[in-house]
Amino acid sequence: MQIVFMFLEQFISYIKYEKRYSPHTVTAYESDLTQFYAFLNDPEITVNHPAEVTHQHIRSWMVSLMDQQLTARSINRKVATLRKYFRFLLQGQHIAAMPTARIQTPKIARQLPVVVEEDRLSRLLDNEEVFAPDFAGQRDKLVVEFLFGTGIRLAELLGITDADLNVQENVVKVLGKRNKQRIVPINKELSNLLQHYLGLRKNEIFGNKSLKLIVTNTGADAYPKMIYLIVQKYLTHISTQQKRSPHVLRHTFATSLLNKGADLNAIKDLLGHASLNATQVYTHNSVERLKSIYKQAHPKAN
Repeated sequence: MQIVFMFLEQFISYIKYEKRYSPHTVTAYESDLTQFYAFLNDPEITVNHPAEVTHQHIRSWMVSLMDQQLTARSINRKVATLRKYFRFLLQGQHIAAMPTARIQTPKIARQLPVVVEEDRLSRLLDNEEVFAPDFAGQRDKLVVEFLFGTGIRLAELLGITDADLNVQENVVKVLGKRNKQRIVPINKELSNLLQHYLGLRKNEIFGNKSLKLIVTNTGADAYPKMIYLIVQKYLTHISTQQKRSPHVLRHTFATSLLNKGADLNAIKDLLGHASLNATQVYTHNSVERLKSIYKQAHPKAN
C-alpha cells in the first residue's frame, strides 16, 4: 500500500497548494480517501496500486457505508471525492481509466434548509438580559448578529481580521471558498455592535495574541467548535429544534431576504455561491411559507 499512499499525498498537496481548497475541504477529502483505502486494506482485497481499483471495489465500499447507516448525502460526497482523486490520477497518466465511471450514487431526498423564526431571532438579539455586558457576552452577541446579519459561513467568520472591516462604509471583506473574496454589507446595528466589541476587546489587553476579529476569552484565535457552542447556547432560548448550528443562521438570512423580495442573483452574490443552483434551494422555503399562509387565510384552502 506504500505506492497508494504516495499518490494520496500527491493528491492532497495538489488540492491544498495548487487548487487552494479550504483547510476544511482538504481535511474532508483526506479523511474520505483514508477511509476508502482502509477498506481496501483487507486480506481478501489486494490493491497495491490505484490502477488496480475497480468499480466493484467502490460499490463494495458504498455497501459497507450503507451498512454503517451513513446517509445518501454523505455517501455521495465520498464518491465525489473518489471521482476527483481518480481524475487527478488519470490526468497524470497513473491510471488508464476511471473506476468511478460506472458508479451510480444513491438518490438524495430533497431537504429544505432549516431556519429559525426571524422575529424570535430579532427579539433575542434585542434582549439585553440574554447577553452579558462584559467582553465574552458581547462577543457572543456579535457572533450571532454577524452570522444572521451577513449570512457568511462559519469559516468565513473565523477568517475575518480587523483589517477586513470598514465601519465607515458599513462593509466587510470576506474570504470565501476557493479563496474568492467578496464584499458583504453590514447593517448599522451590527456596525455599532462591532465598534462596541472592539472597544471591549482592546480593554482586555490580550497582548496581540491574534489578528482575527473573533477571539477566545484569552485572546487566542476562535475555533469552529467554539462558534458552534455559542450559536447553540443562544438559539436554545428561542428554538427547540434539534438543528441549531451556525449554518441555520445563514439559511435564515437567505430565506429572510427572499421573503422580503430580494433578487435571487443578489442573494447568490451575498452568500458567495458559485452558481444559482445552490441559492435556488431557498425558493422552496418561500413556497412552503406561501402554502402555509394560504391554508391559514383562504376559506376554501382546507
